[in-house]
Amino acid sequence: MTLQQTLAVPAGWPGSLPEYLVYTALIQLGKQPGLDFVYQSPLMGGRLERGGLVIHFLFINPPDLAINVQGEYFHQQQGSTAIARDKMARAQLAGQGITLIFIDAGDVTADPVRYVRDALNYIDHSFLGRG
Repeated sequence: MTLQQTLAVPAGWPGSLPEYLVYTALIQLGKQPGLDFVYQSPLMGGRLERGGLVIHFLFINPPDLAINVQGEYFHQQQGSTAIARDKMARAQLAGQGITLIFIDAGDVTADPVRYVRDALNYIDHSFLGRG
């Protein structure tokens, strides 16, 4: 049984299960919503900051970090278009002094705290981080 099979998104959560797992892992690691980071759901707009980009987690502390969850289904279905969009987002944020770390949905459902801790340390295990 996987973590994804044992967890469900609570009623009222505006995003996906992997995004919720990142959110709760951030809290477990001592980060506070609104003080250390802001969550933006792509399902609820999610394009409010940073030039129209969809950024799931934009950090206040540290101010040079952002995290996005990459859904495997999304990338498998849209392939090079989604990858190019993610690379452009990373480059656009880098131009603003922000490092965008991607966390693959499968990784975060397997071990949320490990992958979020690594992301907070600017370690990117995602497909884009390897390439």
